[in-house]
Amino acid sequence: MFDKINRQQFLKTTVGAAIATVVAGNLPISAAERTSSAAMGAEKIFRGGPILTMTDGLRQVEAVAIANGRILAAGTEAEVMQTRTNTTVIVELDGKTLMPSFIDAHGHFMNSPQVVKWANVSGPPVGPVSAIADIITVLNAHVEKFQLKPGEWIIGYGYDITNLSDGRECNRDDLDPHFPDNPVMLIHVSNHGAVMNSKAFAEVGIDASTPTPPGGIILRKPGSQEPDGLIMETAFLPVFGNMPQPSEQELLDTLDAAQQIYASAGVTTCQEGATHAKDLKFLQKGAEQGRFYLDVVSLPFVVEVPALVAEYFPDFSSGAGQIPDTAKEAFGVYKNRLKLAGIKISLDGSPQGKTAFWSQPLLTDGPGGEKNWRGQPLFPPEVVNKFVKEIYDKGIPIFCHCNGDAAIDMMIDAAEAAGVTADQDRRTVIIHSQFQRPDQLDRYVELGFSPSYFTTHTFFWGKTHVENTGKERAYFISPMASAMGKGLRCSNHSDFSVTPMDPMRMAWSTVTRQSREGEIIGPDERVDVWLALKALTIEAAWQIREEDSKGTIEVGKLADLVILDGNPLTVATDQILNIKVIETMKEGVKVYPKAA
Repeated sequence: MFDKINRQQFLKTTVGAAIATVVAGNLPISAAERTSSAAMGAEKIFRGGPILTMTDGLRQVEAVAIANGRILAAGTEAEVMQTRTNTTVIVELDGKTLMPSFIDAHGHFMNSPQVVKWANVSGPPVGPVSAIADIITVLNAHVEKFQLKPGEWIIGYGYDITNLSDGRECNRDDLDPHFPDNPVMLIHVSNHGAVMNSKAFAEVGIDASTPTPPGGIILRKPGSQEPDGLIMETAFLPVFGNMPQPSEQELLDTLDAAQQIYASAGVTTCQEGATHAKDLKFLQKGAEQGRFYLDVVSLPFVVEVPALVAEYFPDFSSGAGQIPDTAKEAFGVYKNRLKLAGIKISLDGSPQGKTAFWSQPLLTDGPGGEKNWRGQPLFPPEVVNKFVKEIYDKGIPIFCHCNGDAAIDMMIDAAEAAGVTADQDRRTVIIHSQFQRPDQLDRYVELGFSPSYFTTHTFFWGKTHVENTGKERAYFISPMASAMGKGLRCSNHSDFSVTPMDPMRMAWSTVTRQSREGEIIGPDERVDVWLALKALTIEAAWQIREEDSKGTIEVGKLADLVILDGNPLTVATDQILNIKVIETMKEGVKVYPKAA
């Protein structure tokens, strides 16, 4: 894989230059727009319930007025009612809570058009699977529901050995008797691997003669080289990237249902957090056809640059120069609700899949039974240093996936070698930042790194992390309190579809850090509800440089709003999980629930 990347010299060009058609879009409100809105008065005024602004100086107001898709006024009811006209609609909240809508700080939007057609093999509370037998039951029901024919792929999502009472991985022998004529892929809950049956292995050309690629894992049957079922990381990525897809039209037609996954959770800005070349083309098609009513932020995946170059610049020569100086112009601005925010780099895998990269060995064996296992990086340091410098030198933001502390060290070293400092305001986002060491927080401060944490890990895999790493390391996972104490700006995410698109569960996990079993995974890293909500709104907006238009209720900002049936700041902590979305608005227009 590395040879292929080096051979094509993927760092000698840029995703941005290849896809510079993604430009123009939502801009900060102008003085003329502000004057026009004020002159016409309010289209709607909201009152009669808690209104959370998510601004520290004025946390709550009595009323909010909107016009032209933006916030016209926010303050006391008397002040806001001065914007009322004969045509203003007064919305009585009746005690319900209004606040800025949520921002997906990291997830995989391209999974959402497909999840609606995939089988849910997750464990409780997300899905019904507690044993391998449950997987078979779910897949049989899925085949019946969609009337899948022999030869058609059966795809499940959310597979996780930690949910299985069998105490082992599902393998091809479990799947083959039930689905001999269909390729089966059970996507690992981390999105970094999958379990496959024999038909699937034959379809993708993996057999006993297939070498395990650097940075990858192919579990083998005991005593042989035959693949057993599970593949991970670099062994999985090319397989998934080249999977047969529904037709473009079928996918386009699911975009409404895909966006409703987000809108129903109060989210109006979605992220496609590792965009492949074909997926970017699809997203552009959807944008050109006006199918997006939510904003979609895309992060082209660094290893996809050769494919993007081949698609958009077929005459590109590997001997050409470096990334063009104009490359950054393709990033940072919406066109038809699609924006390129930066380039995504991944340096390691997942901690629950044991493919993260740690500086110290795990207390348990590796995924293939390896002793003293501490994972492995996806790229060697010299490759990382090269593409990090290339991207930084051209002013393109970097969003880097690092789960283990050794992977974080690699990114820190690469940024330092590139001469990056905090005063440059790069806003480098270190996605997950899970197994940080305390000393690395100071390096984040020096370099201007911003972590996007994944606190629901404490619920879904808290026990697993304690078993694998011990309490000291596990209790410091996603250390939001320590990071905020250092002055770092932190977002929080679900990594959808790894975990559900559920901001209330994200907020609850940040506040409680409680595992499924009731253990508090790092009590010192809990934060209060206000800070938990900021990580889902204004801090997430800041990381994608949209803090001037999103994330708080302030005059001039977009009217991206959500109405909840409870106030997260005042309900009992465990009741946060029960708060439901009543209505979601994008620029003042209701997008959930949609009219029948």
